[in-house]
Amino acid sequence: MSAAARNALDAYSQVGVEVDVATASPHRLILLLFDGALKAVTKARFYMGNTEISAKGEAISKAIAIIDEGLRLSLDVKAGGELAENLGSLYEYMCHRLLQANLKNDINALDEVTRLLTELRGAWASIEKLPEVSGAAAVGGLRETQQAVTSYGKV
Repeated sequence: MSAAARNALDAYSQVGVEVDVATASPHRLILLLFDGALKAVTKARFYMGNTEISAKGEAISKAIAIIDEGLRLSLDVKAGGELAENLGSLYEYMCHRLLQANLKNDINALDEVTRLLTELRGAWASIEKLPEVSGAAAVGGLRETQQAVTSYGKV
């Protein structure tokens, strides 16, 4: 794909993300973060396989930022207690594995993070209908989560 085509596609994707963010529930915002992280890791795997070192590093950095500054910071430890603390530790572990993947060109580490993100995304998607998980109580804060999704939406 040419650089111009890639830039056009990225611009189009960013517009779609911004529309999603503006209209999304707090629950949907977290799903968008998971989707962005998964997309970044998938790109990193592709670039790693094609020995595109710079692009691989950018994609991994994007995934780390989404996980650390989006998913981890959206946790509400007061409301979520031990579960939120455990998720925070898991997000930290995933960031560490992504760093290792980048340094060692370790596709297995990327695959592990993809599996963990996919499982967490599936679990999060399945709780959408539960009445006790509603509004900003499930998320650290609506405004902060919206900002995180918008910042990292262009993956």
